[in-house]
Amino acid sequence: MSHFLSSEDLPPATITDLDAELKRQLEGSICQHFFEACDGSTQSLLMACRWTVKMADVVTLHIYCSDQEKNWRVLNRMAILAEYLSQFSSQAKIRVHPPSDMETPFDMRVDERSV
Repeated sequence: MSHFLSSEDLPPATITDLDAELKRQLEGSICQHFFEACDGSTQSLLMACRWTVKMADVVTLHIYCSDQEKNWRVLNRMAILAEYLSQFSSQAKIRVHPPSDMETPFDMRVDERSV
């Protein structure tokens, strides 16, 4: 599809420091607004974990669980987390990182929440 775009409409070939800073600011803003959109119990759960929102191909909420109990609590609230995150992007996804590096992270797209 990009072969129909003029060179002015294509993304830059290289990412500048300013581009990287603007991306960090956007991710920080999404984090703040996402957290504020959540209910109190979801906010408490997020505060018990390490989490961030990153933008690559899609907006992705990364949640890092320090122990199995927090991991279980996060997994039980995936549909609720997906509902809040879908307000920012219908293509977003959630990645839950379990406490052990030996385990595989769990991924879910926000459009899977009703499945």
